[in-house]
Amino acid sequence: MAGASVRCVQRCAWATSAPEYVTYHDEEWGVPLRGDDALFERLCLEAFQSGLSWITILRKRPAFRAAFAGFAIDAVAAFTDEDRARLLADAGIVRNRAKIDAAIGNARAAQQLPEGLSELLWSFAPQGPRARPATLADVPATSPESIAMARELKRRGFAFVGPTTAYALMQATGMVDDHVAGCFRAAPPERDATSP
Repeated sequence: MAGASVRCVQRCAWATSAPEYVTYHDEEWGVPLRGDDALFERLCLEAFQSGLSWITILRKRPAFRAAFAGFAIDAVAAFTDEDRARLLADAGIVRNRAKIDAAIGNARAAQQLPEGLSELLWSFAPQGPRARPATLADVPATSPESIAMARELKRRGFAFVGPTTAYALMQATGMVDDHVAGCFRAAPPERDATSP
C-alpha cells in the first residue's frame, strides 16, 4: 500500500527517471545544509559532475566519500602526490586529473577562509520573496547570486566553481528552493513567502 501512494506523489520532472533521483529529490535536494565539511562535499561533487549526468555522481558518491576521506576539509587539504595517484587509479570515482586537483586545492582554499566555507557560501543566498518556478523550463541555470558566489570563490583561490556549478550548489543545499509548483516538496502556500 505504501508503495502505491509513493508512486502517486507529484515530483519535479527531473526526479522521476531513476530510483536514486527519487531518493535524492525527496530527502536531500533543496534541504538547507550547513557545515563546512558538508558543503565542501557538495561543492566537490558539483564540480565533478561538470559535463556529466548527476546520476553518475549519485551512484559514485559512496566511493567518492571513501576516496576523499569523507570530504573532511583538513584531511583532503593534506593529500599528497601519492593520494593524487591513488585517486587517479580509483575506478569508483570520476578520474579527472583537473577535478581531482581542484578538490585538493579547494580544500586548501577553504582552510584559509576566516569565516569558514559554510558562512561564506550562505552569504550569497538570495533574500526576500522569490517566485516559485512553474515548470522545469522556468528554473534558471545561473542567478546574479551564483555569479557573485563563483566570482568570490575564484578570488579566494577555488577552481571548478563557475556560475552554473554555484547555482546547482545553491539548489542542492537549500539556498534557493527550485522545487516546481505542484511538487510535494515545494513549501505549502501558507508558509511559502515565494508564492505569487
